[in-house]
Amino acid sequence: MLSKHNLMNKEQFIYTPFTEKDEVKSNNFGKIVSKYFYHWPLFLICLVITISLAILYIQFTNSVYHVKAKISINDNKNKDNKEKEAALEQLNLSTGSKVVESEVEIIKSRPLLRDVVQDLQLWANYKETVDYKTTDIYATTPFKVQLVGSSKLLYSNNFKVVIIDKDNYRVVTDKGEMAGKFTAPFKTEFGTIKLMPTTKLNKYLGKTIKVSLTPEEDVVTAYQEKITATFNKSAPMVELNLEDEVPLRGIQILNRLVVVYKNSNILDKNKETLSTLKFIDERLGSLSTELTDAEKTVEGYKSSIGLTDISSKSQYYLNNIQSNDGRLGEVNVQLNVIRGIENYVNSTKGSDNPPATIGITDPNLISLVSRLSTLMLERDQLLATAPENNPIFYSVNSEVKSIKGAIRESIKNIKASLINTNRELNKISSGYEGSIRDIPGQERKYVSIKRQRDNKESLYVYLLQKREEVALSYASTLKDARIVENAYVGNPDSKKKGPLTLALLAGLILPITLITSRDALRNRILTIKDIESGTSAPVIAELIQEPQKSELVMLNKGAYAITEQIRNLRTNILQQSEVGKGQVILMSSSVAGEGKSFVASNLALSLASTGKKTVMIELDLRKPRLSKLFQIPESQLGMSDYLKGGIDKNEVIIQSELNPNLYLIGSGSIPDNPSELLEGTNIRTLIDELRLEFDQILIDSPPMHLVTDGLILAPFCDICLYLIRHNHTSKSELRFIEELHSANKVSNLFLVFNGVFMDNRYGYSVDYGYYAAESYVKPAFSNFSLRF
Repeated sequence: MLSKHNLMNKEQFIYTPFTEKDEVKSNNFGKIVSKYFYHWPLFLICLVITISLAILYIQFTNSVYHVKAKISINDNKNKDNKEKEAALEQLNLSTGSKVVESEVEIIKSRPLLRDVVQDLQLWANYKETVDYKTTDIYATTPFKVQLVGSSKLLYSNNFKVVIIDKDNYRVVTDKGEMAGKFTAPFKTEFGTIKLMPTTKLNKYLGKTIKVSLTPEEDVVTAYQEKITATFNKSAPMVELNLEDEVPLRGIQILNRLVVVYKNSNILDKNKETLSTLKFIDERLGSLSTELTDAEKTVEGYKSSIGLTDISSKSQYYLNNIQSNDGRLGEVNVQLNVIRGIENYVNSTKGSDNPPATIGITDPNLISLVSRLSTLMLERDQLLATAPENNPIFYSVNSEVKSIKGAIRESIKNIKASLINTNRELNKISSGYEGSIRDIPGQERKYVSIKRQRDNKESLYVYLLQKREEVALSYASTLKDARIVENAYVGNPDSKKKGPLTLALLAGLILPITLITSRDALRNRILTIKDIESGTSAPVIAELIQEPQKSELVMLNKGAYAITEQIRNLRTNILQQSEVGKGQVILMSSSVAGEGKSFVASNLALSLASTGKKTVMIELDLRKPRLSKLFQIPESQLGMSDYLKGGIDKNEVIIQSELNPNLYLIGSGSIPDNPSELLEGTNIRTLIDELRLEFDQILIDSPPMHLVTDGLILAPFCDICLYLIRHNHTSKSELRFIEELHSANKVSNLFLVFNGVFMDNRYGYSVDYGYYAAESYVKPAFSNFSLRF
């Protein structure tokens, strides 16, 4: 066993001129870049693929044109606009101020876009494929699809039309082919359609047109997303933007949308005026009949009695009654209007048409009714773009409620005043009627009949006058929207920059993701920090991954990195030996392929080169490799023969031709029960005898985590060199190593980190210039296959 002094100094190893990047304070960014740059062929292939796909995409993708239009929206809050609407305000017909922000949403509302889609038949799309490239031929389509009768698109439909001649065509669908004639109805699974030829038909004879039909509502939704509207509050100016493959279609869509918006705006502004005209027309219709009947009554009475004139006194009373009745008629009209306003305000469902304010002289009530009408109109417009439970309605509903309360209070006072006036006027009429009773009977009866006729006539004239005023306001409605710039097309959007940028990003991200995922899935040990984080067992040496022609690298002359590292391992091991006693070194690992035989054979050569009498025992009886490395004859007796008994150790020990101080004991024939052979006493006897004869005894054993042979041999050994191979040994094996170390199942367990790629990827820096000129210099692009 080792002395106490050596146990205390087992961590005091001699280090090689290979330094970790952390020691030279290299930044982590350079380390990450170096890690991924090592796989440059993978990046190159991914970039070639993604850029090629991007170029193909650009070749087969049509250009997109930017279409723009500008309109100016009058904000009635401005002073100039108020002056322009002075005429309407005098007639009590102004609809109040307009909020430009809400108009932007109204322009893109579904009702307006639905009109545009219907007018331009945007639910039908026509395309032609030439040289594998599909082009939209909206501007030059040879025919137009028309829905016949009640046909309605409920789902998307695609079919091809082969134009045979100017009269005939053939429809190709997934279900088969059918012949048809232009302008003739054609039955489909979703309804009846017609193909109406255009002036471009002759250019497409013999060609195939692909037709795509989309439900109207889906098209409306698509254009709500495509069309963007931005506004400038200070102007106020609204700019409409649309991207389209066909510039003509984009121009037509925006121009038509502006027209539809203007027409809708005018209709909204005239709702109040139309409501007033409707009220007056209804009253005039009934008054016209009543006035005609009254005139016929007067005429008939005068003819029946031969009355030609009446006295001056009768005329005086008659004129006063006519004047009083005229005022009474106006009051009754105002009462009717007040009742209409009252019904509108008290209605829970609301009304499409705002109430008339004809004849109302109270400016406060007129202003309140106008503001209420404006709010209800704004509310209806918002409903076209947002649900009723949207928080945007809270302020509108609150203001509507407040204004309705104010209108009710105002109506209460005005109604009471009008009722009192009506009562007083009726008293005056009663007084005049009493005076008329003193007039002779025929004159009195005539005055009464004529009074009714004149009353209706004055009211009829009054309503005619008001109707002319309202009609004048309807004809001269001010437009809130004015076209500043009709739709125009800008330069086509370049399709190169976007796809190429995405291709470059994808070409870099894809291999990075692949490498990172692969490393995470492999879960292999890559750095010394991985080992330190998984086990407390010390690392005695790190051996570089360096390709050589022969596995026995210690036979190479000159200064090589790997040979210097093996010499460093030799020095560290010799520091642990006791003077005058053979040191037994067990070589083991977790799994196969971690380099036990390579390290054992070269370490043995290195020890022998220092004059140490060294013997190497091949105890990996299942898969021996040392016999092949040192070319031991198959006829040579080995360990399996010795452990079976009956032969002397000198019969299995042979001297190596490579170094006179190196002796070998091969595995011999492969036994059926290697573990049982090792459990015998012969192995202890052999090791005890070899300790007396040799300075160093190296045992190459099987992987310790796979078979039990290594644990059987461990008690006979002074040092166990446990191999861990870079990017080969799983991190899960560190738990097994830690268990061996912490439970002291193996004495003096030291780790050898083998096959390390000592480059910037893993935090190493190797000065190859330190070695001799003939030393192996790592090529710039070594291990090419591993770089994928």
